[in-house]
Amino acid sequence: MSFAEMPASSFTELLASKEPVPGGGGASALVGAIGTALASMVANLTAGKKKYAEFEADIQRILSDAAKLRNALLPLIDEDAKCFEPLSSAYGLPKDDPERDEIMENALCLACSAPLAIMKRASEAIELHAELAVKGSNLMVSDVGVGVLCCKTALMGASLSVLINIRLMKNREYAEALKSEADALLEKYCALAERTYAEVLAKLA
Repeated sequence: MSFAEMPASSFTELLASKEPVPGGGGASALVGAIGTALASMVANLTAGKKKYAEFEADIQRILSDAAKLRNALLPLIDEDAKCFEPLSSAYGLPKDDPERDEIMENALCLACSAPLAIMKRASEAIELHAELAVKGSNLMVSDVGVGVLCCKTALMGASLSVLINIRLMKNREYAEALKSEADALLEKYCALAERTYAEVLAKLA
């Protein structure tokens, strides 16, 4: 059974164990999927309401986009584990193995791929919540707040998986390129998430 298909009780029990996967990357993907699901819920409970008729087309688009993002984030729980496996094996190679450095470098690059994908999908989900803070039903605004916090956590959490791997790369030019990409996502979308959360709080005041 894939991690994404496990009952929550089984997943969290495995997450708590000594097994190396799932880990922080998989947890970030799951939290992002949960945050995105909340965007879908808010949109579903806004759709068709006369009070929000002017936003109906946007709400329908958000429903479609959120479903796609959720369906992209869930497989990344397993993808993150799959991409980590070669790195886990590389750590076990003898330090005097002449191929160790090359194997390790390739494994580090692969291990960054899923977390970076999680960051991108979480960023897109934050954009949906930013819209919903304005266009979604006011009755569901607290769920927008929870959703955007989940997506921000997914973004920041996945970035840590990128950072811990790039610090060991020999190819510093590639490592810096990955860091720049991650930093740009963090700078833009953490700020958007914070503004969205502030809007939610203002509506609840």
